[in-house]
Amino acid sequence: MRMPLYLQVVWLFLLAIPVACIAWTVTHEEIFREPREYCAAHSENCRNFLARKFFFIFTCEYCFSHYVAAFFLALTGYKLLFHDWRGYLIGGFALVWVANQYMSLYAHLRLDIRKERVEIKHVEQKVKETEPEPGQKGTRAA
Repeated sequence: MRMPLYLQVVWLFLLAIPVACIAWTVTHEEIFREPREYCAAHSENCRNFLARKFFFIFTCEYCFSHYVAAFFLALTGYKLLFHDWRGYLIGGFALVWVANQYMSLYAHLRLDIRKERVEIKHVEQKVKETEPEPGQKGTRAA
């Protein structure tokens, strides 16, 4: 069955969400820290070239997103623009690109949130330093 172009684009942006989520979680989040550290160590220390590259896949969100996208293409049969093997190829690369845009946006949001938390802690610390101790008389230092 042929899918209209607008529906293919909708599927592209929707399928990119779980691809980005899985790729980010495996390559950045605390729950996978130990396996990621193991893979990072092997990607740097293995003598075999292919082994180093295999382990590196699990430490790089861009690299890993290709494999996650391929899994979702196989799972859903999603094709973009063409209804043969070319649709899988174009759909796969488009899916990786959109997923990586989502991950980039998410990384910027997390950085902004972390920055705001640091700024809030700094302001709270200044307020604590300027407030008099309980039971002390006096004015606040400016």
